[in-house]
Amino acid sequence: MEEFLANLPRCFHNRIVTNKDFRIFAKTFLTMFKLSIQNFLTKNNFQQLNLKAVLFDMDGVLFDSMPAHAKAWLRVMNDYNLPFTETEAYLNEGQPGADTINEVFKRKHGRDSTEEERAEIYSVKVKYFDECGDPKPMPFALELLELLKEQELTLGVVTGSAQPLLLKNIEAYFPGIFKKEHIVSAFDVERGKPFPEPYLKSLEKVNLKPWEAVVIENAPFGVQASSAAQIYTIGVNTGPIDKSYLLDNGADIVFDSVKDLFENWGKFEFT
Repeated sequence: MEEFLANLPRCFHNRIVTNKDFRIFAKTFLTMFKLSIQNFLTKNNFQQLNLKAVLFDMDGVLFDSMPAHAKAWLRVMNDYNLPFTETEAYLNEGQPGADTINEVFKRKHGRDSTEEERAEIYSVKVKYFDECGDPKPMPFALELLELLKEQELTLGVVTGSAQPLLLKNIEAYFPGIFKKEHIVSAFDVERGKPFPEPYLKSLEKVNLKPWEAVVIENAPFGVQASSAAQIYTIGVNTGPIDKSYLLDNGADIVFDSVKDLFENWGKFEFT
């Protein structure tokens, strides 16, 4: 009940909630799900969303790894006297690390970084990340995956990561959930997020069309990529940035956490 009250529209704040109020809010809440799908179909000129696969981002969705990533980025950028903030770590999440380094390098030095400079900085960043210890699964990620598996949906991972530890942890923490051939990482694409190539590659791997899949993302660059690939995108705002960043970059609907999405998955009406 507390969660329900917290999510009431402002017109219901500071008043007694009646059964009628509850029915109005529930109807509005369900309409939100339907409208997000209808808007997606109209925007992309699709006839229906015939769900057969769910494609997951990894950091910040499957694993609660972004705090460690942010810490590692801040530390390595400081080592190399490159200006960088925690907010930037979250806003740049999803794109290849080399791109993040190059953008900051250009801002500081007025030139592109060399391949050797990017490789050196990124290797130190990976070292700092590994020193943070194994990232733990995001709360309710496994429960959501098991639910989708029971619905006989194909499950894939689309990540900008090139870190072997994280990729290895997918099977360790989610055994039997993902097929290796359904995982797209930085090693599989030439242009990572925010470009659509990673999600187009994932559709190719699962042999499906955009209107047959759904993406679950937590990063602005990620939702840019999936939206550009014309896939219905569910944002989960698991970091400190405002959810408007996800909506403005292309998310069709946004939840406050993976737990929130898990508890509301049944409200989606996918054909």
